[in-house]
Amino acid sequence: MSFTTLLISVLLSLLPISELRGGIPYAYFNGASLLLAAPLCILTNALVAPIAYSFLATVHKIFHAHWAWYTSFFDHFVAKAQRRVSPKVNKYGYWGILLFVAIPLPITGAWTGTLGSWMLGLDKRKTMMAVFGGVIVSGLIVTSLVVLGVGIDSVFIKRI
Repeated sequence: MSFTTLLISVLLSLLPISELRGGIPYAYFNGASLLLAAPLCILTNALVAPIAYSFLATVHKIFHAHWAWYTSFFDHFVAKAQRRVSPKVNKYGYWGILLFVAIPLPITGAWTGTLGSWMLGLDKRKTMMAVFGGVIVSGLIVTSLVVLGVGIDSVFIKRI
């Protein structure tokens, strides 16, 4: 196990496209102990919510202040998303966010869960807690699949 392997695993855990689905298997298949790699990747992926909220708030303010087309597009997009998603959010609340983030599939995860919550104007603190819970569950699922060896090496990043 090398520092580089852990660093790449951390970076994969932060990226929206890979998150834990990439970080944990990469670490394992490159010689890192799951006892070290899984908690490290889970904690790193849990940082996505505060990072995403900070990024979204900053970028949104800049774009909103300078580009009228962005304001028009964003307001229309958010209104449409709110109409479609609000009934589900009202029904399942933050448990729905937790479960959405917990499913280790493409287009689900901490980035998408945080983005959706931010767009719907949900409480930042409650969202971060729901995302963190979902990240823990997702990390346990991915780690279990790696341990069980269900052909997971053919799905995730191979050794470089």
